[in-house]
Amino acid sequence: MGIPTDIRSQVLLLPSVLSADFARLGAEVDRMLDAGMRAIHFDVMDGHFVPNLTIGPAVVAALAPRIHERGAWVDVHLMIEDPDSFIEDFVRAGADALSVHVEILPHLHRTLTAIRELGASPGVVLNPATPASAVSEAIKYADYVLAMTVNPGFGGQKFISGALDKLAELARMLPPGVAFEVDGGVGRDTISRLRQAGANWLVSGSAVFGAADPGQEAAELQALARGGIVV
Repeated sequence: MGIPTDIRSQVLLLPSVLSADFARLGAEVDRMLDAGMRAIHFDVMDGHFVPNLTIGPAVVAALAPRIHERGAWVDVHLMIEDPDSFIEDFVRAGADALSVHVEILPHLHRTLTAIRELGASPGVVLNPATPASAVSEAIKYADYVLAMTVNPGFGGQKFISGALDKLAELARMLPPGVAFEVDGGVGRDTISRLRQAGANWLVSGSAVFGAADPGQEAAELQALARGGIVV
């Protein structure tokens, strides 16, 4: 159920469709899968918890079958004020992994447990100014931790370099089998530092979809993350 442990331990680039061309979203996703991506990242925003409004379960449901038929996974990040009211909708729509913010939920154990019981991998997210200690208990019930390295809400923001120390602290806290995801400013100039800090799932939006050849850029960023040399 959810994303298997062996996938959670792999180094993966997760293209974020927030930065894709929404007029041809299916083709954009296909291009990422053709480039060898194993997971696609969906940013869900409600215009309240973060200052932007994006997609809902219907978009995930429309794209999840083409992702799953290629043996890849759907990773959904909920940046909304009332995630408990929507987790079932997103799992039904095809989410394999569903992450929620520590800043918004007073009963995080209940929410993470509910996600797991619905059949998805639960993840816990923390914003740049939230200390690593805020998730020290929640990671016992999560399959992955997502650390934001920009303030959530918009793509294309500048990487907050001061987050690196916290990333290293988080990496030391995580038990085996828990993936460490990072989102925000992931590109050629940051990806090696993020890997050195311990992250193994790297979400990239504008760096991928803003490139002349998004598929090639995604493949090369993943190669860099895995320690390869791109010429």
